[in-house]
Amino acid sequence: MDLLLLLDYIGTFVFAISGVLTAAEKRLDFFGATVIGFVTAIGGGTLRDILLGDVPVAWMRNTTYFWVIIAAVVVTILFRKQVMSLKRTLFLFDTIGIATFTVIGLKKALLMGIDPSMAVLMGLSSAVVGGVIRDILCNEVPLILHREVYATACIGGALAFLLLYNLSVPEVICEIVAVALIIIIRIVAIRFNIALPRLMKD
Repeated sequence: MDLLLLLDYIGTFVFAISGVLTAAEKRLDFFGATVIGFVTAIGGGTLRDILLGDVPVAWMRNTTYFWVIIAAVVVTILFRKQVMSLKRTLFLFDTIGIATFTVIGLKKALLMGIDPSMAVLMGLSSAVVGGVIRDILCNEVPLILHREVYATACIGGALAFLLLYNLSVPEVICEIVAVALIIIIRIVAIRFNIALPRLMKD
C-alpha cells in the first residue's frame, strides 16, 4: 500500500474520532455522533473534490474510507474513556492527518492543472474544512479561527512542496518534506505556545 494512502486512512480514522469526541461532549446521541464523525473525516476532501469537479467524490469511489470511519465511531463510543486518555497520541495522529490531507489535496489539484496558488488552497481545504464543519455543527468557534498554529502549518508545508517540486526534486521527497514540516511546525508551536498575534489586543 502507498505510504501516503496509509497515512490518509490513519488521518481519516483520527479525524472521525475527534468528531465523535466533540459530539460526546455536546451529549449528542449515537446517530448525531456518527454524523459528526463522518463530516469531520470527509468534509474537507468532499469540498475539494466538488470544487475540482472530481465526482463522485473520493470516499464514494473507495468504500474503505466509509468502513474506516465506521470503525472509528464504534471504537470511540465503546472505549471513549480509554480513547480520551490517549490525547497526546491522538494529537500526533491528528497532526499527521492534516499534513497528509494537505499534500493529497495539493497534489490532486496540481494533477488537474489548477494554478499552484489555488492548489495550496485545495490542500488547506482538505485538511481543515472537516474540522470547521464539526465545530460549527457543535456550536464551537472553529479551531482555525483561534490563535493556534493550524492552517498556517498546512500552508507552510504546501509551499515547501511546491518549492521542491519546481526544483525537480523527486515527488516522494517533496511529499516527505511537506508532511514532516507540517508536523514539526505544529508540534513546535504547541510545545512552545507559539501563536499568531491577535488582530485586536485586550
